[in-house]
Amino acid sequence: MNIQSHLENYKVHMKAILLRVPLLFIFILFFSCKQVEPPKPVGPLPSERQLAWHDMKYYAFVHFNMNTFTDMEWGTGGEKPEQFNPTELDTRQWAKVAKEAGMTGIIITAKHHDGFCLWPTKTTEHSVKNSPWKDGNGDLIKDLSEACKEYGLKLGIYLSPWDRNASNYGEPEYVADFHAQLRELLTNYGDVFEVWFDGANGGSGYYGGANETRKIDNKTYYEWDKTHAIVRELQPNAVIFSDGGPDIRWVGTEEGWANETNWSIMKRDEIFPGWPRYVELRSGHEDGTHWLPAEVNTSIRPGWYYHSREDHQVKSLERLVRTYYESIGRNGNFLLNLPVDSRGLVHEKDVEQLMTLKTQIDKDFAKELTTSGAKISASNVRGNSSNYAAENAIDGNPETYWATDDGVVSGTLTIAFDTPTEINRLLLQEYIPLGQRVENFIVEAEVDDQWIEIDGQTTIGFRRILQFETIKATKVRVDFKMAKGPLVISNLELYRAPNFLVAPKISRDVKGMVTISVPDEEVEVYYTTDGSIPSENSTKYEASFLVNSPTTLKVIAYDSQSQMQTEPVTTYYDIPKEPWKVLTSTTGDLRKAHLLFDEDPNTYWATDSNVKTPQDVSIDLGDTYSIKGFTYWPNQDRYPTGIITNYEFFTSTNGKNWKLAAKGEFSNIVNSRLEQRVEFKSTKARFIKLRGVKVDPGASHEISGQVADFKTSYAEIGVITED
Repeated sequence: MNIQSHLENYKVHMKAILLRVPLLFIFILFFSCKQVEPPKPVGPLPSERQLAWHDMKYYAFVHFNMNTFTDMEWGTGGEKPEQFNPTELDTRQWAKVAKEAGMTGIIITAKHHDGFCLWPTKTTEHSVKNSPWKDGNGDLIKDLSEACKEYGLKLGIYLSPWDRNASNYGEPEYVADFHAQLRELLTNYGDVFEVWFDGANGGSGYYGGANETRKIDNKTYYEWDKTHAIVRELQPNAVIFSDGGPDIRWVGTEEGWANETNWSIMKRDEIFPGWPRYVELRSGHEDGTHWLPAEVNTSIRPGWYYHSREDHQVKSLERLVRTYYESIGRNGNFLLNLPVDSRGLVHEKDVEQLMTLKTQIDKDFAKELTTSGAKISASNVRGNSSNYAAENAIDGNPETYWATDDGVVSGTLTIAFDTPTEINRLLLQEYIPLGQRVENFIVEAEVDDQWIEIDGQTTIGFRRILQFETIKATKVRVDFKMAKGPLVISNLELYRAPNFLVAPKISRDVKGMVTISVPDEEVEVYYTTDGSIPSENSTKYEASFLVNSPTTLKVIAYDSQSQMQTEPVTTYYDIPKEPWKVLTSTTGDLRKAHLLFDEDPNTYWATDSNVKTPQDVSIDLGDTYSIKGFTYWPNQDRYPTGIITNYEFFTSTNGKNWKLAAKGEFSNIVNSRLEQRVEFKSTKARFIKLRGVKVDPGASHEISGQVADFKTSYAEIGVITED
């Protein structure tokens, strides 16, 4: 081969090499990207069972047991199995309601403090096996387990360590029975996702007839190490709940919220059931030693068990929505209690409100905005690798995440829209298998070419949801100011929730000034004072206004975005109460008697205890009016006492000579604690007197099971005058 041929072959060979260089470079670059190591874990990490619990988000507590039939919250333990006798018990209804409400499981009070067991346990005769229900052949835990399986829900078990029925409570033998009960519950009913222990331990009880107070050391008595070992042995995937876990912690309040700062970690070894520093449970410990996330529990009613007197006190939609955002939206799970009634059903009023909540939350998160052509960018990408790119935060895959380089503990994610877009919700999630990291972040938006700060917060954790006033933005930027290590953000979502349209709340002070409020400032309020139905063409509410004469006020909330309005809310107001003074009372501390006409039915005044004769209170109205009736609000406390059931109402022009204007009975007032309105023939009067001829003694706290002291209570008194 001549030189010319060698040169030609060399050129062809080199050309082939050069053509392969870009491909080789790309391959090397891709290979190097694939090899970028993920960030190292930071701090305590969740277990697999805890990660599965985080995903459950929202589930039901069902308090249904002996207390349902004794109308108590804490039974004494002296109840009889014969008292447990539901007439329409249907656990499938419970499961159907929970499923349709968007819940993922049900935790049942298998045994509460009174010791009555909802399954035919071998450890005690105080159980369903000796009740009339199903002729003693029933097993409620089995029924619920099957119902949960049918509806695709998970089953949880509440087992009270304290037992006010057991004669051997306080002795080692009881602990063996408690452990045996736990074994029965975790062996015979399929998979259990959570085992629930509370901190109420030791005190007064029936104890087999001893009727005494017994104290135990709740740190050691129940042999918690053995208790937890039983759960791990029989239900290894179940999380264990108590003040200190070991898997899930109480949030430190039964009102249904976690603090805005909420770490999923705590110094677990310091905590025990009944831990006195429970306020710390609301935020966790930034320097915690164990993964111990918060479960936010509350009841849909004031009580945990069903009481017909609370049928009018089911939590409002506004309150339930707020709880959703202050639990799930603050790195917690939402455990909502449903007090099943004595029929054995979730009450229809509770069902209605549950479905209303489901509808509202579905509306709030109906359409995620980053999926509609939005672009995302980041200030730093770990190793410039696509494995940790900004796009991972909006790809809908919880297993991918945006991450920053080692040593980079701050940074930004920016969403850019093609056109200005309305937003009012932001959802953020950290990739918690590597730990909770973010300590501080700020949310900003570009509006009309100007950057404005929307919100500033601290922790994120598994899920953080921010609500803010609707803005029209071209860009949204999350500025992570500080973290415990490289950022790992698995999810960022943006929404434009509809305006929150609910019925307005109306109140009046003693001077006669009326205030109307709605939870969403973007919703307008209109009202009338002539009894006509308001519309968006009626008087718009701008500020408090005076109502100082008999007036029927009708109010609506109106959403201009959807052009929808609420049903009118009607309220009647009469003369202002500022001049009113208490003239006399049979007994009672008159220094606080102004509470009975302070225009707030949630406060009350009462006469002295243990005075069983009819008691009354008289009031000077400050001027003479033509009176044609009166109103009475009963005590609204969780454990009301002294509600007037039979009354006499008197009028006087001089405060000395009294005329009986009306007498009668407030029908069903104890079970329906709404305002009572009584009208009679008009009469001139400056002084009025309301006498409790007969009152309902109620219960003091029901925890002790003792009847309350006899007294007469008044939440609010009003008059009806001639126009």
